[in-house]
Amino acid sequence: MNAPIIDPLQGDFPEVIEEYLEHGVMKCISFNRRGTLLAAGCSDGNCVIWDFETRGIAKELRDKDCIAAITSVSWSKYGHRILVSSADKSLTLWDVVSGERISRTTLQQTPLQARLHPGSSTPSLCLACPLSSAPMIVDLNTGSTTVLPVLIPDTSNGLVPQSRNKFSDGAPPYTPTAACFNKYGDLVYVGNSKGEILIIDYGTIQVRAMVPVTGGAVVKNIVFSRSGEYLLTNSNDRTIRIYENLLPLKDGLRALDDLDKTANELDGVEKLKAIGSKCLTLFREFQDSITKMHWKAPCFSGDGEWVIGGSASKGEHKIYIWDRAGHLVKILEGPKEALIDLAWHPVHPIVVSVSLTGLVYIWAKDYTENWSAFAPDFKELEENEEYVEREDEFDLVPETEKVKESDVNEDDEVDIVTVEKDSAFSDSDMSQEELCFLPAIPSPDIPEQQDKCIESSSKLVDSNHSGSPLSDDAGPNGRTTNHASSPLEDNSAAEDAVARKRKRKPSEKGLELQAEKVRKPLKSSGRLSKVKSKSVIHQDNGNGFLGDDVSD
Repeated sequence: MNAPIIDPLQGDFPEVIEEYLEHGVMKCISFNRRGTLLAAGCSDGNCVIWDFETRGIAKELRDKDCIAAITSVSWSKYGHRILVSSADKSLTLWDVVSGERISRTTLQQTPLQARLHPGSSTPSLCLACPLSSAPMIVDLNTGSTTVLPVLIPDTSNGLVPQSRNKFSDGAPPYTPTAACFNKYGDLVYVGNSKGEILIIDYGTIQVRAMVPVTGGAVVKNIVFSRSGEYLLTNSNDRTIRIYENLLPLKDGLRALDDLDKTANELDGVEKLKAIGSKCLTLFREFQDSITKMHWKAPCFSGDGEWVIGGSASKGEHKIYIWDRAGHLVKILEGPKEALIDLAWHPVHPIVVSVSLTGLVYIWAKDYTENWSAFAPDFKELEENEEYVEREDEFDLVPETEKVKESDVNEDDEVDIVTVEKDSAFSDSDMSQEELCFLPAIPSPDIPEQQDKCIESSSKLVDSNHSGSPLSDDAGPNGRTTNHASSPLEDNSAAEDAVARKRKRKPSEKGLELQAEKVRKPLKSSGRLSKVKSKSVIHQDNGNGFLGDDVSD
């Protein structure tokens, strides 16, 4: 590799597959802002929302008008809305809580990626990157589109004609272009096929700055870190580049206006490059100098300390992890399935990857048990050691025991109300209107299963109440025969009870013993023959008893 692998114990990053999620064939994934919900787009046009704490399905958004595969999913800032782009050229905005569709917009090209505006809690604008046209701003309420420039215009003021909803009927004029909003959504960063990063004011459709990428390779992916301080690009030259954002996180347009005034002596492309050099500066480059592999779905960790990228080779599910200094720290090897999407959890060291088969794998850190964490004075031993006890170790009042006085003032009030801000969410406080979890909705039982249960239970009751062949035959025989004075009656009644209890037919020897108890030997030789059924046994015995009474 281009750098030695450092000690993996120094970093808090995932190491092994902890679990996998399965529901249909999932194609793309996205976490909400807190990492409590995971949205996944499926190949059948449905969007599944997983509760990441319980790893169960919390909601499933089904669109009867969409049966094509989902290409991307995007959460709003506070998680109340989800934007879904599909291969049928549609953009669908959903209400997460109610599960109802808010709007549906159809474009002229298939959107490979769509992102909601990050600065609004209920956004109506999104940035879409179609397959064979320039990126565009889409108003989801009205359906109007504004195509963004992807090339440096020849005019000196940077303005380009507004080509709204105009596409050529011949070959596509653009290769797939990557674009993203900055942290607060006032600027759009576009990576084009000429190896340039354009900073665009989408309100005026004006290119404000340009940063050339080393080598001039096509930019395939472009994404900001969660904090907005770093920008990541993935180019066709098999290199991932990290740029440091020099513009302020807020009021980026005002800062560009100030930079524009300082570069009045320059014109055209030179002016845009001069402004761009004060907006972005190259920080690090990541590549595999041995295999020269392409990268897929690179992104930052939640705190921006780590960078991950998936191998684009077929049949490989490998995830490379670098630190921000440029060192390769870990290579995660998964099953022999191609990787199509990646996402790092916003808070925890967890990576979620999507395979070509539609499974979602959850990578987590392999924690080892540390028993010393339960007791501060507990010491773990690698091997047996000889211990020498103290002289007063088992005394009731050890001489060496000294009570240490606490330096804490017990009279001070403890603040249990103030909540410290999490570094991962330093941009804003815990909003009361933010959606972190979805209420659990119990699913009703299927009526067919209930009918089957009722039918089976009724059959069981009928079988319990129905008499056996032995009981049916014994009743009529007992009523037709009247030999109360016969000494055989008691014996036969007892034998019938035993037969009913054991529910098995008597043997030939047993029949012989019964015959010996009769005062006169039975003349019928059929009694001693092998009995084939319980009903036949009792019928023969009844007939024999009747013959004995008559003979008497």
